Amino acid sequence: MSIREAKKKKNKQAILEAAISLFSANGYENTSIEQIAKIAGVGKGTVYSYFQTKKDIIKGFCEYELEKIHEELVKRSDQDATILEQMLTIYMTEFHHVTQNREFGRIYMRESVFPSDSEVGDNLETEDKYFQILFPILEKGQKRGELRKDIELLYITAHFYSLYILIISAWYTGRISTEEVEPAMETLFRQALEGLQPENKTENTHE
Repeated sequence: MSIREAKKKKNKQAILEAAISLFSANGYENTSIEQIAKIAGVGKGTVYSYFQTKKDIIKGFCEYELEKIHEELVKRSDQDATILEQMLTIYMTEFHHVTQNREFGRIYMRESVFPSDSEVGDNLETEDKYFQILFPILEKGQKRGELRKDIELLYITAHFYSLYILIISAWYTGRISTEEVEPAMETLFRQALEGLQPENKTENTHE
């Protein structure tokens, strides 16, 4: 990475972190681009060179989240890792990333799960990037006989994501602590996988 690219990445990260802090402290509507620039230590024009609107900052956070998930998967790269292990890596990385700031996490989850009509297109674009990470993992799981082949990858993804949302909700309402998140997620994912596995695993594994 060149010095220029490193500086751009540093500026973008500073802007995202400033936005997270201000959105949490003052609320999304009460935070201005000018305030974000001041906290980030950059000019207002620099913020606009990366993000045209506050909505773009939310989208930028989501893209950064996907980068973190990809990095974590590469770091823990293991061709023989089970679907359960890889799903836990993905969703625990996402959990830690989203909840690093409790109040911003609320805003982010609201915008990503229930986007406004004007943001649906951007949301679908982000989802496609998300699927690009998940689908190859799930396809390998199908080939290894860990998952049924008669269920579309989109629906398998929905199983895991809906359980992840359930865990996030339980954490926000105080039903489970941070320490309980991973074991709870593992239990729910394991239960889902038992229903997603083919009836004759041994036979499917050798196809």
